[in-house]
Amino acid sequence: MVTRLDLFIDRMVSQRACIDFAIAETDAMDGPVFELGLGNGRTFHHMRERITGRDVYVFDRSVEAHPDSIPADHLTVLGDVQETLPQALDRFGATASLIHADLGGHNLEKNDAFARLISPLVEPLLAPGGIMVSSDRMYFDALDEMPLPAGAVKGRCFVYRR
Repeated sequence: MVTRLDLFIDRMVSQRACIDFAIAETDAMDGPVFELGLGNGRTFHHMRERITGRDVYVFDRSVEAHPDSIPADHLTVLGDVQETLPQALDRFGATASLIHADLGGHNLEKNDAFARLISPLVEPLLAPGGIMVSSDRMYFDALDEMPLPAGAVKGRCFVYRR
């Protein structure tokens, strides 16, 4: 039997493997990185420490992260992503080199409905060659789902490329 602890560990290991893969694959790109959902700030902190030469912007309703994982004010976009993602398209265009999203909760039906809602808002932000990493399956027209990198657990993380 798979326990909730097993599922959590699978998610964390998968996030790290997929994020590290995406960082390496987009290293030569110069577009910004978007973190959708700050939460406790673990993945933001991980990306901020490993990405050089690219700003990491955080999108969330509010900042309630660990003090070591709080982005600078100029890299923080507060509000509902249904409003802030279209505003980001106006501001940045299709320039994001890497987008990571961990916006879901424990209700898989709600997560899927939310992924369907925001997929068309995320897709136009990604630059050609850019990578999207998500904890939930997304629904894109112009992005291709990629095989998971070594160490990632199927169904715990998804990787897409424009």
